[in-house]
Amino acid sequence: MKDSDWFDWKWQMRNRVEKLEFLNAHLVLSEEEKSVFVQAENQFSFSVTPYYLSLADPVDVKCPIRLQFLPRQGELLHKPNETQDPLAEEDHMPVKGLTHRYPDRAIWYISHTCAVYCRFCTRKRKVSNPKETPNKNEWELALDYIESTKELKEIILSGGDPFSLSNGQIEFLLGSLRQIPHLNQIRIHTRYPVTLPMRFDDELFEILGKYFPIYIVTHFNHPVELTEYATSQLLRLARHSILLNQSVLLRGINDSAEILGELHSRLIKSGVRPYYLHQCDEVFGSSDFVVPIEEGIGIWKTLRGRTSGINIPLYVKDLTGGGGKIPLFPQYLVERKDKSYVFRNYKGELFDVEH
Repeated sequence: MKDSDWFDWKWQMRNRVEKLEFLNAHLVLSEEEKSVFVQAENQFSFSVTPYYLSLADPVDVKCPIRLQFLPRQGELLHKPNETQDPLAEEDHMPVKGLTHRYPDRAIWYISHTCAVYCRFCTRKRKVSNPKETPNKNEWELALDYIESTKELKEIILSGGDPFSLSNGQIEFLLGSLRQIPHLNQIRIHTRYPVTLPMRFDDELFEILGKYFPIYIVTHFNHPVELTEYATSQLLRLARHSILLNQSVLLRGINDSAEILGELHSRLIKSGVRPYYLHQCDEVFGSSDFVVPIEEGIGIWKTLRGRTSGINIPLYVKDLTGGGGKIPLFPQYLVERKDKSYVFRNYKGELFDVEH
């Protein structure tokens, strides 16, 4: 490998580690990790870039990086509250790939590909499956729907990862959306600043600057992910777009005020505003990642009491069944006699929850 290869995003994608035998060359795997890897292969794809793999501790099974990309025992368990499509995205899909649940915004699923397949992924049912990605004709149908639906003010490009597309495809999408007069903003959700920061090349920076303001929502979960290189790319990206971050509260990875406090402070210094701290979605195999809501609220309160408000994201739960996203504040929680909770969404509807 030439030194220049490491910073070539296409080289990183071509050389993703996908098989156990190659993973063994980089990590000292426990017998449980090896066993679960084999059992989980038919449930969800495995892939990790050489860059992100290099952040993992080669021997520590509790490393917060390897816990995010290596399958664990809990992934093989499907609890009664867990579902393939916890946010009911498929139930609100007028055309393939476009979920229109809230009145003024829609999520457009435009790529099935990720650089790293996170084990807590909400879209395990479709990510890594090429049949799920809309083709060019379906893009046109989605654009027609967006143009004809005047109440839409925001489009969120998601996936997979939207930046898996070529620069030409990204420019086509941004240019097409910018021509729709009733759209107020465009948002892109991506984990590539974390797992593939070299994706952001000069041409892509130029495209993003051309259509400024574009809101880019990153997904950093732990301070280790904010490497010197990732930080330098974020600072460049912040000159061409508006950066926000959404994290997922994950058991054994970032479930402490100290870790999250450091993460948020370093994000702010890198030009990224902490936006959301998500309660883990109730997707199949997520139980090992779940932090009890009462504990999450305690962590959030601790953060709130010790640091600047600009460093504090909103702690939220995306209600299973498509009820929408709610802040985990007392007015949205209804306590039962057995001390469990029911959630009240923005419409006043009640939703049950297991965690």
